[in-house]
Amino acid sequence: MGKTRDIDDLPKNPANYTSLTPLWFLERAATVHPTRISIVHESVQYTWQETYQRCRRFASALSNRSLGLGSTVAVIAPNVPALYEAHFGVPMAGAVVNCVNIRLNAQAIAFLLGHSKSEVVMVDQEFFAPVEEALKIWEGNEKNFKSPLLVVIGDKSCDPKSLEYALGRGAIEYEKFLESGDPEFDWKPPEDEWQSIALGYTSGTTSSPKGVVLSHRGAYLMSLSNPIVWGMDEGAIYLWTLPMFHCNGWCFTWTLAALCVKSICLRQVTAKAIYSAIAYAGVSHFCAAPVVLNTIINASKEETILPLPRLVHVMTAGAAPPPSVLFSMSEKGFRVTHTYGLSETYGPSTVCAWKPEWDSLPPIKQARLNARQGVRYVGLERLDVVDTKTMKPVPADGKTMGEIVMRGNVVMKGYLKNPKANEEAFANGWFHSGDLGVKNPDGYIEIKDRSKDIIISGGENISSVEVENVLYMHPAIYEVSVVARQHERWGESPCAFVTLKPEMEKSDKQQLIDDIMKFSRSNMPAYWVPRSIVFGPLPKTATGKIQKHVLRAKAREMGPIKESKL
Repeated sequence: MGKTRDIDDLPKNPANYTSLTPLWFLERAATVHPTRISIVHESVQYTWQETYQRCRRFASALSNRSLGLGSTVAVIAPNVPALYEAHFGVPMAGAVVNCVNIRLNAQAIAFLLGHSKSEVVMVDQEFFAPVEEALKIWEGNEKNFKSPLLVVIGDKSCDPKSLEYALGRGAIEYEKFLESGDPEFDWKPPEDEWQSIALGYTSGTTSSPKGVVLSHRGAYLMSLSNPIVWGMDEGAIYLWTLPMFHCNGWCFTWTLAALCVKSICLRQVTAKAIYSAIAYAGVSHFCAAPVVLNTIINASKEETILPLPRLVHVMTAGAAPPPSVLFSMSEKGFRVTHTYGLSETYGPSTVCAWKPEWDSLPPIKQARLNARQGVRYVGLERLDVVDTKTMKPVPADGKTMGEIVMRGNVVMKGYLKNPKANEEAFANGWFHSGDLGVKNPDGYIEIKDRSKDIIISGGENISSVEVENVLYMHPAIYEVSVVARQHERWGESPCAFVTLKPEMEKSDKQQLIDDIMKFSRSNMPAYWVPRSIVFGPLPKTATGKIQKHVLRAKAREMGPIKESKL
C-alpha cells in the first residue's frame, strides 16, 4: 500500500496562503500603472488609479448601508464604466454582483430580482422604465416585499428626460452614490475563496432561467486562463463588444485589470462602430458571438474600413460558428480564436488551440478545423465526451456521439436555490453540458447538437448544426436555424428557418427555395436535405442565441409533412 502522508506536516499560515480572488488585480493595476487609461466611454475616461478609487467608493457606499456578505446587487446596464466598476466594487464589500441582461422584459427582470433577493438595483437611465415595471411586478408577487435601494446610472449620450424621471421616482444618481463612499476604503478580500463573487442567470432558451453562482476562486482562475489561451498581453486595447452582463464578460472584466489593459465601451454594437474603433481607437482585441461576426462580414461598404490597420484578434463563443463565417473573418484580416463554454463554466472553458501545421493548409480546411470546440482551457482540469448511459468516454473516432462533460475549478458552485437542477447537472461527479458532440482522433471535441435538437429521421440521427453549416455557405443566406418537423413517413425531417441577406429580400421566394434545395442536395446527404424552408427573422434570446424552442413550436404548428416527392 502506498504512503498516505505528505513528506511534511507544515501548516498553512497567513504568510503562505490566502484566498484566491481577482479583486487584487485592480489594486495591482492602480499601483503599477496609476496613470494608464483603464476604460473609455464616449468622452469619459478613467485611469487605473481612478477606477480603483471609484470601486473603493462603491464598496464603501454599500458598507455604509450595511450591505455586504449575503447581499446581492443587481445591475441592469449596457457596457458602461459603472457596470465594469460593479465587478470590483460589489465584491469588495463582500456582496455578490448580479448582472442582468438589458434585453429582458419587465416580467423576466422581476423574476430575477425576486429570486436573487437583490437588495440594491442599479439601472442605466435608458432601461429605467422596464425596471420600474419589474419592481411593481416583484412587489405584487411577494408578501414581505422590501423595496431595494435604487441607483440610476446617468449617461450624457442618452436623453436627459429618462434620468430626470428616475431621480423623480426616488432613485439615487450613481455618481452621488459614489460620493457617499470613501476612496481609501479598507476593503477586505474574502476569507474563503469559495465565497460567491457573481450570480448570473442562464438565458432560458429551454426553460425558466437558473441562477448560476460563481466563486472568487473560479473567477480568479478563469481571469488568468483567458489571456494564456488567447496570447493577450499588456499592449492590447480591448473593445467591449461582448456584453459584460453575459457571464461577466467571460471574466474579461477581471482579466483586463490583471493585464492593465485599456478597454473601450460600446453602448450599442454595430459593424460600423467596431470598424471605427479598430481604425481610430487602436483596438486589437474583442470578443463576440458568431451572430456579431456574421454582422461584421456582411456589413456594407459604408460601414467597413478595410484593410484593417493591424491584425485584430477575435475570440468567439456562445454558439457553434459556421466554418463559412470563420473563413470570411479570416479573409478580412481577423484572427479568430474559437472557444466554447457555458454560463456554468464561467464562460468559455475550451479552446480550439491553433496548431502550426495548420498554417500550410487551404483556408477553407483551416476554417473547418477551427470550427471545432477543441481542448480544455488551462484552468479546466477535465473535459470529455461520454456515453450518456454508461458515462464511459466515447472513442476518439470523430463519429461516435456522446455528451460533453467537464470537471474542475472553473465549473460553477451550482444553481441558486435549485437542488434538483444541481443534482442533475453534477450527476456522477461531472458537470453535464447537455451538448452532444464527438471526440476527434487528435483529441479535439466537436459539438454536433444540443441533445434536444437532434433530428431523428427514419432512425438516423441528423445534426442540425451540420445542416446549418452547409446552408450558411449558400450566398443568399444571412442566418439559418434548423429544427425537426414531423414527417408522415420518416418521423422527423429537417425544417430550415432562413433569414436572407438584405439584397436578396425582394427575390422570388419560390425560386430561392428551389435553389436552396438544389444546393442542399449537391452538398449534403439526401436525408439531411431540409424538406421545408421558412423565410423570416429568427427569434433570439437576450444574449443573441437563436431560440430553437420557439422554432420547434412553429414547426409543430405547421403540422407534419406529407409524403415527400423530393
